[in-house]
This record gives sequence, C-alpha cells and structure tokens, in this order.
Amino acid sequence: MLNFNFTPFPVIETERLVLDRLTDKDVQEVFDLRSNPETMKYIPRPLVKDHEDALEHIRTIDEKIETNVGINWAIRLKGNTKLLGIIGYYRMQPENYRAEIGYILSPDQHGKGIIPEAVKKLITFGFEDLKLHSIEAVIDPENYASEKVLQKCGFVKEAHLREVEFWDGKFLDKVIYSLLEK
Repeated sequence: MLNFNFTPFPVIETERLVLDRLTDKDVQEVFDLRSNPETMKYIPRPLVKDHEDALEHIRTIDEKIETNVGINWAIRLKGNTKLLGIIGYYRMQPENYRAEIGYILSPDQHGKGIIPEAVKKLITFGFEDLKLHSIEAVIDPENYASEKVLQKCGFVKEAHLREVEFWDGKFLDKVIYSLLEK
C-alpha cells in the first residue's frame, strides 16, 4: 500500500505555470471561484457565501495536505501571484494505488490551455512521484470542456453512472474517466 507524504509541499512548474500551495492571501480568488454559479455549475458543492467560507475551504485543503490524504495546488502564471484556479488529487486510495484528479479555473482563463498543461504535469507527478497505478476523473456528463481536456490528456471513459448523486433537489449522472500508468 502507498504512503503519501506532502511535506515538504511539492511546488511544480510547467512551461507557463507554477503550481504551489494555496494561502490565506488567495481568499479573494477562492471566493471568486467558489461563489460563482457558472464556475460551480458542474461541481455539486455549496457556493461559498463570504470570505470566511473561502478561508474554511483553504483550511480544509490544508488539513488534507497535513494529514496526507489529499493535495491541491494553486494554479498561477509564472511571475504572477494571482490565483487562476485550483488543481489536485482528491479521494486518494493508497490501497488501490489510485487517486481522483479535479480542477477549477477562473472563467476569464478558459480556452488558454491552462488546465491541460497542469493536468499533464500532475499525471507525471502522480505516476512518478506518488507511484499511482491509475488516475480517475469524475465529471458531469454535460461538462464537455472538461471531457475534452481529459481526452486530450489520454484519459478513457470508463463508466456513465446514472442518477448516482442527489444534489440540490435532483439526481445527477456522473461520468468516470481514467488513465492507467503506462
């Protein structure tokens, strides 16, 4: 079984991006991301209502990092401290050598190739550093932009689960994509 250790926190760089740790200084951008109904359209979680909710989200991320049960990175352009989005591994299954990747990006950054660039780097990190055997992504079947990113990064559709989650008064479908270690 795998043992994850996120201390020291791994800062990751791509050609254009720095993936580093979220801090309380990111509270405004976290609020902007998580309070925007359009950004959260395919993420069945409550919208944050204020900066305290956004700080609580950052604290939850920190707690998962400190206890080595999950890790999220702030997505930033090199040379710029502004938070553009968040990407990370959720629902880590060390006993199965598997983790779920997830991401959220500010709407003004859509279409710039930021998420595929970050996902590709996290795939490498997942297989080489974390020693995962498989990475999964669980998305809303209507989230075509995310589906396109996953396909571009080599993920394969594994399943379409019908009405598997109850959220906001309705049952939601989920689609699972996965990528196996080569």
